[in-house]
Amino acid sequence: MSRHPEVKWAQREDKVFITVVLADTKDAKVNLAPEGVFTFSAKAGQHEYDLKLELFDKVNVEESKINIGERSIFCILEKAEAKWWSKLLSGDAKTPHYVKVDWDKWADEDDDAGPADLDMGGMDFSKFGDMGGMGGMGMPGMGGMGMPGMGGMGMPGMGGMGMPNMDEFMGGDDEDTDDEGQETGATSKAAEAVSEEKTEGAAAST
Repeated sequence: MSRHPEVKWAQREDKVFITVVLADTKDAKVNLAPEGVFTFSAKAGQHEYDLKLELFDKVNVEESKINIGERSIFCILEKAEAKWWSKLLSGDAKTPHYVKVDWDKWADEDDDAGPADLDMGGMDFSKFGDMGGMGGMGMPGMGGMGMPGMGGMGMPGMGGMGMPNMDEFMGGDDEDTDDEGQETGATSKAAEAVSEEKTEGAAAST
């Protein structure tokens, strides 16, 4: 049986902010219809989650944006008509318990802009209008930042800096040893020659 994730929302005159709070999602799919139907489904841990929100009014799908992060899915929905909504969902039913106000982003109608321009924290947004489903959006970003970066910085660097230097050090020791041997041999021959010269000199004086 699927579960409902926690949803937080806030608004401005021209847009609605929806955050689906769910960490480590897999196979996340998010869809938005012009009439204001927002659907979400994903797997997280051992559970499946789904969500369907019938919004208060219509939205502009082409201009709406989404970011799928590690801990949440953050959506900026452009309203089809710039006006304040009295609530998030249409109909007279009571707001579900899993839908809550996002006080960090909330602004009242008489506020100029509410909290100053929202800090998106470097989020990379994609537009709803560019795709039908949102499946697999998180993985390309993770792949690009994760394994390739580790591979480029990790093993090749260690291999390039580690083993070749060790080989050079070992090779250098061998060469030094050979040179020392040659120098020792030359010194011995020179000593023998000097000794013979002294012996001959002593015999001649006698």
